[in-house]
Amino acid sequence: MSTAAVSARDLSLRFSGIEGAPSVDAVQGVSLDIAPGETLAILGEAGSGKSTLAQAIAGLTDRTVDRGPKVVGGSLEVLGIDVRSLRRRDDNELALRVGYVPQDAGTALDPHLTAGENVAYPLYQRTPKLDRVVAGGIVAEAIDAMHLTLATIPKYPHELSRGQRQRVAIARALVLEPELLVTDEATSGVDATVRSTILDHLAEVQRNRGFAALAISSEIGEVRRLTDRLAVMHGGRFVGYGSVDEVLETGTHPYVRALAALGRRRAVAV
Repeated sequence: MSTAAVSARDLSLRFSGIEGAPSVDAVQGVSLDIAPGETLAILGEAGSGKSTLAQAIAGLTDRTVDRGPKVVGGSLEVLGIDVRSLRRRDDNELALRVGYVPQDAGTALDPHLTAGENVAYPLYQRTPKLDRVVAGGIVAEAIDAMHLTLATIPKYPHELSRGQRQRVAIARALVLEPELLVTDEATSGVDATVRSTILDHLAEVQRNRGFAALAISSEIGEVRRLTDRLAVMHGGRFVGYGSVDEVLETGTHPYVRALAALGRRRAVAV
């Protein structure tokens, strides 16, 4: 059994066609490792397969959720659990150990619950009879970790800015103190002036708590704020893997070259 937080070997993922539509091979033969306490960023354009890969690493495959991706090749082990053999009825262990922030997570907050109640929801899923005072303290700590004021706790999602809602969603993913955090475009749709703040707070929490992390992004600048380890994804495959500088300086794939050229133009502009 691997000691890595995440270990994938020649992993392929497929979505089954709906109502007679053909199936889609979203990820084809990727391999990666994330050690405990380490962060790996995956960068790619829309449709590259990066979100599908994040979903599978979070344990959300066709065996545990409706219309999830199916592992059709290779292996995937997360926190010592074989995801390929994971079943709906026994996926709770992984769900409690992995925090997952999907795209536009802030819009998925329950509008009928306050920010504090949204963050507390996973706590009561794990421990239904958890003392409310204890839960309140844990929620306050999670909110504070994302540099939100305690005045945020009694507010409803519609009373918060988009950036605040994103941070509440991240706090909810962190409230169970996961061993692995998976974020899919954590700053998607957030104003540029707020984006860097969210990323810096997320990186700070990761350093302080020491959990492993997988961060999906489409911006090289965001990647550099979170980690120096990068995988570039294109057409369902990895076309670059290593340190950020190594990938951009030595990459031969046209998409990687385009990323490197864009980075150089922005550096000159600055």
